[in-house]
Amino acid sequence: MAEKVLMKGNEAIAEAAIRAGCRHYFGYPITPQTEVAAYMAKRMPKIGGVFLQAESEISAINMVYGVAGAGIRVMTSSSSPGISLKQEGISYLAGADLPALIVNVQRGGPGLGGIQPSQSDYFQATRGGGHGDYHLIVLAPASIQEMADLTALAFDLSDKYRVPAMMLADGTMGQMMEPVELPEPIELDAAEKPWAVTGTKMKRKHNIINSLYLSPEKLEETNLERFERYEQIKKNEQRFESFMMEDAEYCVVAYGITARVSKNAVIAARAQGIKVGMIRPITLWPFPEKAIADVTDQVKAFISVELSMGQMIEDIKLASSCKKPVVLCSRVGGVITTPEEVLETIKKTAGGNK
Repeated sequence: MAEKVLMKGNEAIAEAAIRAGCRHYFGYPITPQTEVAAYMAKRMPKIGGVFLQAESEISAINMVYGVAGAGIRVMTSSSSPGISLKQEGISYLAGADLPALIVNVQRGGPGLGGIQPSQSDYFQATRGGGHGDYHLIVLAPASIQEMADLTALAFDLSDKYRVPAMMLADGTMGQMMEPVELPEPIELDAAEKPWAVTGTKMKRKHNIINSLYLSPEKLEETNLERFERYEQIKKNEQRFESFMMEDAEYCVVAYGITARVSKNAVIAARAQGIKVGMIRPITLWPFPEKAIADVTDQVKAFISVELSMGQMIEDIKLASSCKKPVVLCSRVGGVITTPEEVLETIKKTAGGNK
């Protein structure tokens, strides 16, 4: 059995990325994710990798584009305002069908906001964020162990479907420390990616990495093919945790740090005789819509617990076909919802739906 080590969330992401075969990191410091870059700055030179602090977030994401085009695992990380600056480059990555990992350790907003935790980048992450029709594979960890495990998964899924992946964490998850069991290191060969621009060696036709299509018909064809892959991702990769949902009459939906808070509230509500459970999305895109749909007829209401003004509510309503009410329990601006606040919302919801 592998030994567990005590690590900060940001450092767990960085070490897990290295062990997953990432040898190139490009980024720019911003609180509360700077430890990702700091860890990479220490580790990459020791393993023959590349760490580069770019002159801006815009430069960093375009460096990611270049390495991704060569078929090599590459990542960047930032926090909310920095991710906004990367959006044009992320759209180019999606438009060129390039795998890469983008880490967003969220802070409050809009604008510069504050450096405290938030989940208000949900829309940006799950709706693409940049221009054009595209999606990212979006993963939301709820423990330091998951920050490591989902980093490896993000690289694997990104490679498999040729879709950029995003790790959507928050300031609490990035800064907190827990024991983590790290994956065994792997070595990868870029030659395994036949689409990569690695030189033909006179053995194959030229590969071209591009997101520009001057023919409307060709661009339409490309977008349609890409959305066929998105449908495969939606079919195969929805991930979630179900907690006490077997006989639940009310369903809390929460991810990341709010899911940890909500689990305590669910246990407390059960002790008071309220039949409530929780569905925790692990993939925010694809959203676990089947899990929500499967319990819609069973429950009387959903409770969305978020550190935002209610962005995930839309996906819960869509997944449940608006058949049941969706109640919001939230704090914003960097304030963390407490188990007591979630419990109070559960009790009010149950009282109003008996």
